[in-house]
Amino acid sequence: MWPIGDPITTNIWNIVRFCKRLQFAPILDTLGDDCFGNHAAPVSKPIKKSSIVTLEDVALAVGMSISTVSRTFTPGASVGKHAKAKILRAAAELGYRPNAIARTLSTRQSRIIALVVSYLHNQFYPLVIEQISKLLQHDGFHVLLFVNEEGANHETQTDDLLLQILSYQVDGIILASSPISSKLAKQCVDNNTPVVMFNRISKLQGVGTVESDNYAGGQLAAQALLRSGAKRMGFIAGLETASTSIERQRGFVDALKAAGHSLFAQAVGHYDQHKVAAAARQMFSEKANMPDAVFIANDHMAFAVLDVLRNELGLSVPRDVQVIGFDNVPQAAWGAYELTTIEQNAEQMSQATVSMLLAQIHAKEQLKPLHVVIPTRLIHRKTTRNS
Repeated sequence: MWPIGDPITTNIWNIVRFCKRLQFAPILDTLGDDCFGNHAAPVSKPIKKSSIVTLEDVALAVGMSISTVSRTFTPGASVGKHAKAKILRAAAELGYRPNAIARTLSTRQSRIIALVVSYLHNQFYPLVIEQISKLLQHDGFHVLLFVNEEGANHETQTDDLLLQILSYQVDGIILASSPISSKLAKQCVDNNTPVVMFNRISKLQGVGTVESDNYAGGQLAAQALLRSGAKRMGFIAGLETASTSIERQRGFVDALKAAGHSLFAQAVGHYDQHKVAAAARQMFSEKANMPDAVFIANDHMAFAVLDVLRNELGLSVPRDVQVIGFDNVPQAAWGAYELTTIEQNAEQMSQATVSMLLAQIHAKEQLKPLHVVIPTRLIHRKTTRNS
């Protein structure tokens, strides 16, 4: 038995406490009275249990290494089935909660993906957000949503938005149909941040893109209307500067020209139901000189046009006017609309976007950007006549 205050005793107790931190607690907990008699450990104050349970506490409880316990709480990491069950049970009993902020500091990876969107009133984008979120969560990533303000100063907004995004130490960025996508994408590339543009066309170097075949979709719409006997066909764009709307119109007009027709009328709806309703009123104001068919750049605007045609102007669809939209959102199949539309596959587009972004994140060297185009198809319902 060593006396209290003896230098050897004090040093041995210091070693014991140090070893406990290195997870030899199951063995060293048996030391004490046997080695040091009935004397208490030479400390001035009793050790208080911390209110915050750490990874080390869980490791001590299960008698495993900190790295094994850490892997249990790391998405995609390999841990034995029985070991994992034991660790999770101990963590639950101790009240341990993984600390994502601490993991970010230690691994330099936040496992957060910024998703920048606009026009959330367009029913297509909630579908996309859901699909992308599920796919990323499956791989252990989480979405941080940014909705950029419409009508704001794009120059100022882009700079401010990028600062906000990068302040969260995101691992990658998905730009989904944002009016400032191109400028923001360039700044991401300059900052070496992996980025993919969703449903956009871009000529920027180092930026991957995923889009539906908007040009072919426009052709499908024109061909369907021509087969059903339409002679005077109009087009209502989303934004005149939006690459998706431009390509849909280009495909539509080219298919008309190939069949010996020209575009009879056109307008811009600005992806806004009130503005597109006003555009429809003007386009169909003269019954003697109005289109007998109209292709609209997305379903969201098409619903507003249908309401104007039927409820305000008293026109019969499809007898007086045939209508085709673009997207095939779930509401297009509702009985109130039963809209014929061009489908862009949200699931396939989301899968391609996530795969492309994760490949960039995990790559050890910079990858050559890909440009993926997903096919479109015609969904025939009751707003067009049978061809």
